[in-house]
Amino acid sequence: MIDALRFEWVRLHTIRSTYWLLASALVLNVATAFLVALLTRHHMLTNVIVGAVVTAGGANPPVPLAAVFVAAIGIFATGHEYAYGTIQPTLTAIPQRSTVLAAKTIVVAVVGAGFAVVSMVVDLAAGVIFWHEVPDLTIEPLAGALPGYLVLTVLWAVLGTQLGQLFRSVAAPLVVVLVIPLVVEQLIFRMSNLPALDWLQPAVKFLPFLAGSQLTSLSGEAAGSDATQFGLFDRWISGSIFAAFIAAVLAAAWLSFNRRDA
Repeated sequence: MIDALRFEWVRLHTIRSTYWLLASALVLNVATAFLVALLTRHHMLTNVIVGAVVTAGGANPPVPLAAVFVAAIGIFATGHEYAYGTIQPTLTAIPQRSTVLAAKTIVVAVVGAGFAVVSMVVDLAAGVIFWHEVPDLTIEPLAGALPGYLVLTVLWAVLGTQLGQLFRSVAAPLVVVLVIPLVVEQLIFRMSNLPALDWLQPAVKFLPFLAGSQLTSLSGEAAGSDATQFGLFDRWISGSIFAAFIAAVLAAAWLSFNRRDA
């Protein structure tokens, strides 16, 4: 396993797309943090404002855009192997397929965790420019939202890795991580507000990407929804729903990888 981890780390940090994606994600995060801090500079400094800056939006966007870039790193880690035919030499060097997939997942997850920590520090610095003070991050909802952002980013990184392996491509997984949360889940969410389709409301809290966004919730809201109206679960139960969805994708990717030819 150590050799597989070393192999995957060398491969990941020697391709330019990794740096471009991380840089794009960081710039997007900092730009969002800077804009939120700028627009609220004359407001009383609240936990919601601080959290929205440090996590680059909290749970309000239907998709944490920076996390999509991190997921793309995972997609490239597996999808590129098939796009460029390098999966054969990889499996020649490391015949144990479970080890290969585990190494890719662990390395990408670590990169995602590192990005989350760095982005929160830089976002906080962007906010302090306007606040002229460092806020207390140990009180709720910040005490839950900040580790929640870390977990959410790691989960997106793992999801990208498994989707890349499952589809054995780059384009299809990218479509999935954008279309499901931005189109499918938002369509279900909007339709559940219609009186004739209000029976959909109990299902809203089980939508995986919407549930995952609750990990960074700052005021019981996700994607503009009322948590009470839809009976959304709390932060960590909602996160568990998203994690269970990713675990199912991981299981499907693992089975496919072990049963199909390279």
